[in-house]
Amino acid sequence: MIFNKDTAKKTAEVLLQVKAIKLSPKEPFTWASGWKSPIYCDNRIILSFPTIRNYVRETMAKHIEEQYGKPDAIAGVATGAIGIGMLVAEYLGLPFIYVRPDAKGHGRKNQIEGFIESGQNVVVVEDLISTGKSSLNAVKALRDAGINVKGMVAIFTYGFSVAAENFKNENVFLRTLGNYETLLEKALETNYITEKELKTLSDWNANPSDWNAI
Repeated sequence: MIFNKDTAKKTAEVLLQVKAIKLSPKEPFTWASGWKSPIYCDNRIILSFPTIRNYVRETMAKHIEEQYGKPDAIAGVATGAIGIGMLVAEYLGLPFIYVRPDAKGHGRKNQIEGFIESGQNVVVVEDLISTGKSSLNAVKALRDAGINVKGMVAIFTYGFSVAAENFKNENVFLRTLGNYETLLEKALETNYITEKELKTLSDWNANPSDWNAI
């Protein structure tokens, strides 16, 4: 799912550097899905660090061109990927659109914001992949509008098997800059986590829906 190991290592390094990764095994976070998690990844903080956001922008843009060729536009998934998606589109000299979770209840009632025509090709940019449901909801909206989704790229994935299955079922090709496995390796290497925390984080990742805080 990652583009390559070197990119994954560098991505883990920068996420840890800006403390985009929050650990709280004893007082876990609660996700929108209801899952309890000892880790929280907030990639939006990258936007506040110019050198790191430029690394993510340029690396993602180059991988998009290599993997998918140049699309007609870049589509960001609201709200987390609007910032980085726009930066990638700017770097590639492409139009940018973004996709809301649902259509607005007022005005033009858009779900897709920005200008794009039916039949055009897009690559979808996402900041984080957990189960993949919200990301794939954006893909569905684009496809329903007659837009060809060439694939999706994301900054980071937790690597859940349910996500892999969801993307496979919807026939969406996904690649990410970083992943959970490489993040844990880097976190342990740099003493960001202890061996005990590593076990907790690995146990959670193996069965997140049934995990309980220790």
